[in-house]
Amino acid sequence: MSNDEEVVVNKNKSHRKDKPWDTDDIDQIAYLFTSPWKIDPFMPADNKAGAFAEESSFATLFPKYREKYLREVWSAVTRALEAHGVACTLDLVHGSMSVRTTRKTYDPYIILKARDLIKLLSRGVAVTQAVKILNDDISCDIIKIGNLVRNKERFVKRRQRIIGPDGSTLKAIELLTQCYVLVQGSTVSVMGPHKSLKEVRRIVLDCMKNIHPIYRIKELMIRRELAKDPKLATESWDRFLPQFRKNHLKTSDKTAKKNERLEAKNAARTAAGLPIESSADVAAKKKVYTPFPPAQLPRKVDLQLESGEYFLKKHEKIAKESAQRRQKQTESMEKRRAERAEAFVAPVEDAAPTVEEKRKRKRKDMGSEMTRDQQEADGTKKSKKKKHKVEEEEEK
Repeated sequence: MSNDEEVVVNKNKSHRKDKPWDTDDIDQIAYLFTSPWKIDPFMPADNKAGAFAEESSFATLFPKYREKYLREVWSAVTRALEAHGVACTLDLVHGSMSVRTTRKTYDPYIILKARDLIKLLSRGVAVTQAVKILNDDISCDIIKIGNLVRNKERFVKRRQRIIGPDGSTLKAIELLTQCYVLVQGSTVSVMGPHKSLKEVRRIVLDCMKNIHPIYRIKELMIRRELAKDPKLATESWDRFLPQFRKNHLKTSDKTAKKNERLEAKNAARTAAGLPIESSADVAAKKKVYTPFPPAQLPRKVDLQLESGEYFLKKHEKIAKESAQRRQKQTESMEKRRAERAEAFVAPVEDAAPTVEEKRKRKRKDMGSEMTRDQQEADGTKKSKKKKHKVEEEEEK
């Protein structure tokens, strides 16, 4: 390649030019999830056009249980919005809150911030936290999770998974993303920087899809550490991030694993001297499928008729139930007493024999030996006498 030939530039990067204004002296916030540029507040002098030509307004409903709290804090909400020239109304008859611009409003975007404020108040956020949405660097997101899971029990379990034991998972999410997160009913209210809202939304939606938040939390922790290294600013972080995949086994893989388990079991049975089980024997042990439903269980009234309890009077029933209750209580008390007494039973100890015990045992052994020798001596004398008698009889 000669020097005269021009360097081929990538088609996608052909229009990219150097940014002379992007220098190191620009005030930047060194945090991963926030915007890298400093946002100057919008002042009344910045509004060159003057008062707005049209009035903008937003309204939202709130649940009945929030009515008492909203009445107590509405004066604080009014003061916070008046500072920005926005008027607000609390309608207790229809159960709604509304905000609107006035002649004093100078920021065109503040009406959208006021709309977010009343939305957060209706979703259970405290007023001290909700008024922070009026700041330029704070955004909010209300994530609807009510229609993501059909089963009610499964929905409650997965929603609780976002909170975690004693709120530990929620606290970890808040610390890593610098957001305020509130799980309320079928919605999750989030307040924080814009990029952090995307992270929290991803965690919440994945949790409702049965992906545990701990995986996303681990990824955020790794990203936070990588952001501290300036050498990795221009590199891809994919090699450092964990790759969590949900593996679905095919039918053939499941069968192979099942056969492996059966072979291991048969090897253990052969070693123990037991007969080998085949797959047919395992299948035979399973319940035989029948299309007919099981026999209907008897009703409570039928059982009472069989036992004769149905014909008892009211006071007799109460007396019988109390007697049964007392009997169960005594049985359980005796059982608990026996369990408690087990802790105080002294274990059998093999203690070393004392000197006195050794002496007694020695005397006993010596006495048994002496009696044995005496018995043997008496036996020899008797046998000699017997022989002598036999010899005398033979001589006669």
